[in-house]
Amino acid sequence: MDLTIDILTRRQTRFVLWSPREQSQNPRLILGKFKAGNPPSIDILKEVELKPAAGIPSGLWELRADAPELALTAGDIYHYWLEVDDSRSPGNAARRIGMTDPFAGCVDWRAFVPGAPDYTQPASVVRYAGNGQLEECDPNGETPHFPAPDEPQKLPANNQLVIYELPTAWALSNAFSQPERGVATFLDVAALAQDKPAGANFAELGILTQGIAYLEDLGVNAVELLPPADSRFNREWGYGTSHYLAPDYELGYPEGHLSPTANRDLAALVAALHAKNIRFFVDVVMAFAQEDPYNHIDAPNFHIDKPEDTPDDPDAKTSGRSGGRRDIRNGFGSTLWRYAKFVTTYDPVSGRHASISPAAQFMLVYVTRWMRDFRVDGLRLDSVENIANWDFIKAFKDRARALFAERWNAAGQNPANANDIASRMLVVGEELELPFGLLRSERLDGLWNESFQARIRAAILGEPTDNDNFEWTVRKAINCLTPDGFTDGAQVINYVTKHDVEGRRHERLCTMLRFLPREQIEKRIKLAFVCLLTSVGIPMMLAGEEFADQHDLFGAGGIVTQNGGKQVDPVNFSRLTAAAREDPNDPDAFFADMRRKIFAYVKALVKFRTTAPALAVNDTHFIWTDFGDGKRVLVWQRGRPNDVPVIVVANFSDFASAPGADYRIPTWPTPTPAKKKWIDVSQNSREVDPAFVGREAIFSWEAKVYTLVDA
Repeated sequence: MDLTIDILTRRQTRFVLWSPREQSQNPRLILGKFKAGNPPSIDILKEVELKPAAGIPSGLWELRADAPELALTAGDIYHYWLEVDDSRSPGNAARRIGMTDPFAGCVDWRAFVPGAPDYTQPASVVRYAGNGQLEECDPNGETPHFPAPDEPQKLPANNQLVIYELPTAWALSNAFSQPERGVATFLDVAALAQDKPAGANFAELGILTQGIAYLEDLGVNAVELLPPADSRFNREWGYGTSHYLAPDYELGYPEGHLSPTANRDLAALVAALHAKNIRFFVDVVMAFAQEDPYNHIDAPNFHIDKPEDTPDDPDAKTSGRSGGRRDIRNGFGSTLWRYAKFVTTYDPVSGRHASISPAAQFMLVYVTRWMRDFRVDGLRLDSVENIANWDFIKAFKDRARALFAERWNAAGQNPANANDIASRMLVVGEELELPFGLLRSERLDGLWNESFQARIRAAILGEPTDNDNFEWTVRKAINCLTPDGFTDGAQVINYVTKHDVEGRRHERLCTMLRFLPREQIEKRIKLAFVCLLTSVGIPMMLAGEEFADQHDLFGAGGIVTQNGGKQVDPVNFSRLTAAAREDPNDPDAFFADMRRKIFAYVKALVKFRTTAPALAVNDTHFIWTDFGDGKRVLVWQRGRPNDVPVIVVANFSDFASAPGADYRIPTWPTPTPAKKKWIDVSQNSREVDPAFVGREAIFSWEAKVYTLVDA
């Protein structure tokens, strides 16, 4: 695959505007320099026309950086906008507006386009290096830097992953009744992977000042950052992407800094993760955008408005649903991208004049920028059914994989080692209704498995779900592979909680279980994590669940709503380091000791999950079930015949062995191999008495995880 991106090459020496839509007059470059002050401003230096690009019939305008009329100074940093016809102007006469460069690698929200009171577009930033060369940089000249060589072969394979889904909305509690919410910057996230005390907005947070690498201590080996591309919203989830090629301005602007450093800080974050052999996943939003530049530069060719009013438009419907209103795309307050509409124009990828989907080609440029400049190891595609174009999804996935292979080869690895390359890059989609056709047609590598969450949450409450009896509720959660669905564990992202915490049984586990006695909350959260970390598939946890974080904002009955906490109730790491106090008026202190116990338990299981070969394969056998006399006991064995086995004994009931009695599992593998012994990983690797192998006591709502080690 040719991985050249023509427009990125052109932007090294030119200011460029791509617009398939004709302009009433040539676009203009509005060029200035940043001026500090209260408020900051831009001194406008030049307003110069761009000209149609030579050899391109239509759609591209350029201005060389060394043009005499610009008279740029080598080493200087410039802020600029592109003045174009507003495609959303009412009537026939289009008004002229200044827009952010859609391909800018840095935007600066400290200064907006002049003369436009009814909307705002941040300045694009670039440095003139001299000799006709332009360079991407942060507003004070910082650039991405990786101090260590790229070694993708050292990163964990897909079937060994435990993914940590990390929002950048955090809270810090000095008094738990009043948590202080803030934006965790790229540097705060990097500090989670560093041994030395670090951080920025959250430098005083306990887990960042203890001199340990929190993520390494927890044992996770992949971080999925909620969308880190620039958003016009104050940082919540980040799902209203505005400027796709630029890292988020807020995430790169720690409190007390004089200027944003998003490009430098994002690279520092990835470097910190890779130094601990932790993979970096990016959440990408391609169904819709929030005030992206093309929403005004060329809305008809890039976006569809109100698809419910034009249901016959090829871009109006989702990919796989049928019948009624549910098959109409939903922008959720943002503007939907078009992928089915083709236009004959300049192609920013190939540089040729061709019939293309403008939005699709723009997104291929976007993924190229992130994969090459920030060493991305995995992608999570948000709302794939709402993207509504499976062919585009495949093109995006194929390009991402080709870019990872390019990186692998550039690092000096064997270019023929296709299996290693394939196993260390993953492109998964999020769609709650599980369109398995995306897997069968190899348009995606994997899917989020929403069914796992529903089944395990029901199971830890002793309930069946999805028209199954209780036994099959658990069986289908632990092993979801079927001939016409998931066929390999590396296709499956399992979770008990995800960032979308809206609605019944989607909230954080501690909140869902808060009506139970405290000891039961602890037991059932631990039971849920045993299921998550011993099931077939790639386990993912929402940040904070490892220590039973809970919601501060929710509606009646503990149901989280869109306006009552869905996007603004952050992860509160302070709860993990809170002092244990038995104060009935302070719910956080009441749970402090429990949280530390849950964290230690989860940490042991995570580290076991990332190292046990039996948990990296598909092989799963239920070797015992017991539903007599009110019991709900299931025992499953993971691993191939020659693997060291992992056996899970899970009790989803109030039944407990009588004092001094044991619970016998007659199908336990026998005999124990010579020079081996059984241990219980879930209880500090406790050694099992050889006389009681397969016949230990069991307790209510608990699970034990056994494996063999050398005696």
